[in-house]
Amino acid sequence: MTLTSRQLTLATLDRQLLLERRRLDVVEAVRLVCAVQAQSPASPYLALWNRVEGFAPEDLDAAFTDRRIVKASLMRITLHAVHADDYAPYHAAMVRSLRASRLYDRRYTSTELTDDDADALLPRLAGFLTRPHTGADVEAEFTADFGEHARRLWWALKTYAPIQHTPTGGPWSFKLPNTYLASAVDPEGESKDVAAGVRRLLLDHLRAFGPASAQDFARFTLLGRPVITQALSELGDQVVRVPGPSRTALYDLPDATVPAEDTPVPPRLLPMWDSTLLAHALPGRLMPEEYRPLVVRRNGDILPTLLVDGQVAGVWRTADGGLELTAFRKLDKAAWRGLTEEAEKLAALLANRDPAPYSRYNHWWDKGIPAAESRTVAG
Repeated sequence: MTLTSRQLTLATLDRQLLLERRRLDVVEAVRLVCAVQAQSPASPYLALWNRVEGFAPEDLDAAFTDRRIVKASLMRITLHAVHADDYAPYHAAMVRSLRASRLYDRRYTSTELTDDDADALLPRLAGFLTRPHTGADVEAEFTADFGEHARRLWWALKTYAPIQHTPTGGPWSFKLPNTYLASAVDPEGESKDVAAGVRRLLLDHLRAFGPASAQDFARFTLLGRPVITQALSELGDQVVRVPGPSRTALYDLPDATVPAEDTPVPPRLLPMWDSTLLAHALPGRLMPEEYRPLVVRRNGDILPTLLVDGQVAGVWRTADGGLELTAFRKLDKAAWRGLTEEAEKLAALLANRDPAPYSRYNHWWDKGIPAAESRTVAG
């Protein structure tokens, strides 16, 4: 049976735990959803609040502290929170892309240091980061040998070296200045596992966001098409082709299921950069094309969104001790009732942690966001 666009959206929502919150340990929840965007310290907490029944922020604090969940530069060259067991294969899959993004960048090449200069420092960096250090500490360590180039050398290494961010306190576990710790990954051994890492990441992407196309996986990771084609070939019958609403080839796991088209979808208040908006080729599955310029800003910021019946219907921000909900279209009473209930719960969670986690992005509202309706929900 050919899957409809609606069923693909429902499949993503289901696998992302957004059709129904589930009572799960936060570590298991992160593994199920593959990876949680962690560009903003608050986002992993709000992502899991949307997905885990009875979510307690303290549980995520503890998981970060114990390194059962780790935060590091991975897919799309941005920070993600991932299950500790997934970090090594994901880094193996991404390391060539991460490395190229820095060593071929003019900010590094202008130093006239070579690729070998950076790579040769990986063992020394791993030794230095056997305990947490700030970026300033690392720069100071390299300054004697590299002088003014130490800053740009560290800029490159901190993206592709096998290192992780360590909790520094604050309401969301991570605050400036960032501190870093070497992972247990052996850089030399890891490079031999690139193909295995890509296969592992591709399977996990299908489990968390499938059915999906090669183009979807490319957008989620920024990996090249030849690498993805090779991984699909090597996976053999571990993946299957499924018919979809277009001619684009879709792949899935053999035992995966897709919800019925009439499955109800609850409202959600997604955090900035929620992975569901970044896991598929444009136009994506949850974002109406006409709303994309309102949500995805020109510098790449993706605003916190209102989800109504599985589709982005507006944005939200904190205001006056509560939440301001801005809808791009007229919503019915049931939708507003559901969004209001969610907003009241989220405002209560934020009040105990950080009443305004995304306040630095309020300038996007100041520049004007078209609204069909706007409501403020008290905390």
